[in-house]
Amino acid sequence: MKRLLILLLVLILTLASIGCANETPSAEGTPEKEVEETNGFASLDPVTLIGADNAGVGAAAQLFGELIVKKVEEATGGKLKIDYFPNSQLGNDQELQAQMLAGDIDFVIAQTAQTVSFVPEVAIFDLPMVFAKYDAKTIDYALNNSPFTEKINEAYKAKNMRIMHYLQGATFRETTSNKKISNLDDFKGLKIRTMENQNHMAFWKALGASPTPLPWPEVYVSLQQGLVDGQENATDTCVGANLQEVQKYLIMTHHILYCNQFLINEEKFSSLDPAFQDVLQKAVKEAAVEIEAELSIIDRDNKQTLLDGGMELVEFDDSFIDQVLEKAEGVYSSIGKDIGQEYVDALLDALENAK
Repeated sequence: MKRLLILLLVLILTLASIGCANETPSAEGTPEKEVEETNGFASLDPVTLIGADNAGVGAAAQLFGELIVKKVEEATGGKLKIDYFPNSQLGNDQELQAQMLAGDIDFVIAQTAQTVSFVPEVAIFDLPMVFAKYDAKTIDYALNNSPFTEKINEAYKAKNMRIMHYLQGATFRETTSNKKISNLDDFKGLKIRTMENQNHMAFWKALGASPTPLPWPEVYVSLQQGLVDGQENATDTCVGANLQEVQKYLIMTHHILYCNQFLINEEKFSSLDPAFQDVLQKAVKEAAVEIEAELSIIDRDNKQTLLDGGMELVEFDDSFIDQVLEKAEGVYSSIGKDIGQEYVDALLDALENAK
């Protein structure tokens, strides 16, 4: 009888130890099995997305993309992973977007100018000075949370793209030059490097400048050798390319919003499990909030870096915007005619009636 009781006690202790082993607490004190079951991803097959950007080293697009990667993988326990290739590793903006549409990569973070070749309605962002008078909160509402948002997204979807967020912090593309620009007349004859974008080129021609499209990797040498006088870009891009070494003046023109899009192949997004769709959208939104909170500081610090590197700052009063708008009336008319005036009206209405 005593031997039987001992055997029963041993059996009970063994079963108890097995039960404890199957419920090893996680770092938060919750059993690992329970955590895996409640996070919603345990039953899903692993998925890897490929993303890329054409931004300069340390630019907003790269910071945005890398933060999204971190958030997605943390939220899904690695079930949804992202192989991310920043800094033009897979090509320039147009090449990246073509690869995305072909299904070779899944998403890109890119500025709006070179999306126009794929989605003509995105030319709305080429309207000179259209955002110059508004703060970041107003612009965010207009681009990400207004009736304009729904309207423009239909244009992307028609081309098998989905716009998930416009990243901006009321920072802008500025002008750098080796020719001092003190007023509008000084733009006459300025040889300025631009993107391969007809609306951008039309804008500079309206100011009397001579726009010259060049691939970004050729810009530094072209400025150094005097093949062009200047270029236009956000301050982080200028710092990343060390343009303070080959440019004399930083001219605060505020002519185009510095806006990065998170674009994903629509078919790819639709093929993802809803749980992965939700976590990706949440990661994009959260990363945007974090990055946008820093953009004005980053812009200020980069501007100071350029000035410390020897560049001279040129600023204008508020009347400069109205002077430029007067010169650019033809660009507004042309864009409205090309894409439909209703897009122009929808954006202007969203900016004027921001909540």
